[in-house]
Amino acid sequence: MSILTAIVLGLIQGLSEFIPISSTAHLTLAGRAYGLINPASPEEWTAFIAVIQLGTLIAVLLYFRRDLVSITRAFVGENLKRVPVASQSVDSRTGWYIIAGTLPISVIGLALKDWIEGMFTKNLAVIGSSLVGLALILWLAERAAKFTRSIEGVRLKDALIIGLAQALALIPGVSRSGSTITAGLFRGFTREAAARFSFLLSIPAVGASGILELVHALKHHMSFGVAPLVVATVVAGISGYASIAFLLRYLRTHSTGLFISYRIILGGGILLAIALGRLAP
Repeated sequence: MSILTAIVLGLIQGLSEFIPISSTAHLTLAGRAYGLINPASPEEWTAFIAVIQLGTLIAVLLYFRRDLVSITRAFVGENLKRVPVASQSVDSRTGWYIIAGTLPISVIGLALKDWIEGMFTKNLAVIGSSLVGLALILWLAERAAKFTRSIEGVRLKDALIIGLAQALALIPGVSRSGSTITAGLFRGFTREAAARFSFLLSIPAVGASGILELVHALKHHMSFGVAPLVVATVVAGISGYASIAFLLRYLRTHSTGLFISYRIILGGGILLAIALGRLAP
């Protein structure tokens, strides 16, 4: 893999990880175009994607650093003092909700590890269908949403439901931010609040999968090379930070309609190309 290719892939990862258009879909399309996905060892591509996600993880940590410091300080302090959860501060309870919301994807992800690393998750027919399917569900969420709840109003039930939605992102083309924001809208949160909790919830899952796949990549000497991997990760972090800032600002005054339309056009285009024989699934 050349450094230029690594930069392109890093930009794709960073710009599409937080916007609800599926980074996996875009990276898989790019990987297919560059001939980087080896059917004999598809787990290499899965590992590459997971590792460069560490760049976007750093972007989340930096962007929400004040929130995370407050949450961590309150969570550790109040639980060491054995304050009952019901009596804990919003910050401390948010820590519990992030843990609870991470459980579904942790259990399901480990159970389906071989499936996730296999060629099924690189199948463009699956990706195209998921892009369109989630777009329609997000459209329904926009119509049903009340937009009355803030992130301070997150409760355990919300965290578990949004966490289950995050697990749906294991299906390629669904989008982690897309599924969690959609669930947040169905729960009555404002678009910005849904996106904020989505980003906070992504930290444990992205961190764990990225570190595990980094170990895997180093152990098995991933053929893409160390330099391209580092470059793609750094570029993903920088572009990811900009993507977070853009989306939160955008959602304060706009709906997700633009992303819904984009998903339908891209997903529909992929399915049409497959049906016409222009693209192999």
